[in-house]
Amino acid sequence: MASMNVREIMSTRVVTVGLDDKLLHVKELFDHHKFHHLLVIDEEKLCGVVSDRDLLKAMSPRLGTIAETAKDLATLEKKVHQIMTRKPVVLRENSTVADAVALFNKHRISCLPVINGENKPIGIVTWRDLLKAWR
Repeated sequence: MASMNVREIMSTRVVTVGLDDKLLHVKELFDHHKFHHLLVIDEEKLCGVVSDRDLLKAMSPRLGTIAETAKDLATLEKKVHQIMTRKPVVLRENSTVADAVALFNKHRISCLPVINGENKPIGIVTWRDLLKAWR
């Protein structure tokens, strides 16, 4: 399994957002789909990652409650570039599963975008993908 190419285990259903997309849009994507990471692109090239945890940290905890105020709602007007992780750790399309495991062990991250030679995202690998491949 270690010499297996990441293309064999990565999710190719990559959902992307732009730098200036609002957090409301990000929230809607996370609310309606079963994934935890969005790749941020600029001119089709990867420039960041936003996780559902990043979003939760950026939103007011009073959203959707009786205590919600206009200021709380305004947190959803923030832009993706304000909360994203810049310069994410990535895998190249020719990387192996062993490369992915090494990067997960070295960095405190929950996903690895897979990019091609032009820095365009073609997939994403999570620990869940590694566990599925292990079976």
